[in-house]
Parts: sequence; structure tokens; C-alpha cells
Amino acid sequence: MLDRIDIQIEVPALTSRELQAAFPGESSAVVRARVLAARARQRERGCLNALLPPSRLEECCALDQAGRRLVADAVDRGGLSARAVHRAMRVARTIADLAGEEHITVCALAEALQYRAHEGRRIGPG
Repeated sequence: MLDRIDIQIEVPALTSRELQAAFPGESSAVVRARVLAARARQRERGCLNALLPPSRLEECCALDQAGRRLVADAVDRGGLSARAVHRAMRVARTIADLAGEEHITVCALAEALQYRAHEGRRIGPG
């Protein structure tokens, strides 16, 4: 069931000191502009990343040698299913789009796979 959820993040509670020391993040307007630009790139490719069929993954989410090794390691060591890999590739494509990158970088792929790592920690003996 968890392999159907694209992003799983465990967020620990902050201490009062951490909350008071927090720096302001990006404004909503800046984030909105980046999201709209990313969605425009997706539309130019003909499909939003979340709706990419498996047949278009190779074309839209092409990985270089390092990316293929990273996925192989995630499958072999992390036990990711094919469905989980496909979802991670879609998330990596979105991360790259948000960064304005034409290709998926190893960093974007690693980030996407990290979002799935929570899945492995929740599944365990009994």
C-alpha cells in the first residue's frame, strides 16, 4: 500500500529554541512562480509528471549512468518495487523541473529516493 504514496517524510518536532531561531523561507509568490514554471515545462512535454505513463518514463525521466546505478542500488539494497521506482522517477523529474533543470540530476534522483526511504523504516517485523 505504501508504494502508492509518492512522498513520505518524517518530520521531527522542533524545540522552542529551533522555532525561535528559524529563518524566514521563500515567499509564497516566489514558490508559486517556480511551481507555475515547472508545470509549464511539464505541459510542454505533453503530460504532467504525476500522470506520466510508464511507457513515457524512459523518454521524460532519462537517467545517466550514475542515476541508473543509484536506482539499481535502491532496488537491490532498499527493496523498492518497480512501482516505487517509477514514482520516485516522477518525483525526481518534478524536483528537476522546480530547479529549472532540463535533465534529472543524480541529486534530484537521490532526493526523490530519500522521500521513499521512510517507507522502508515503517515496514518491519510485527
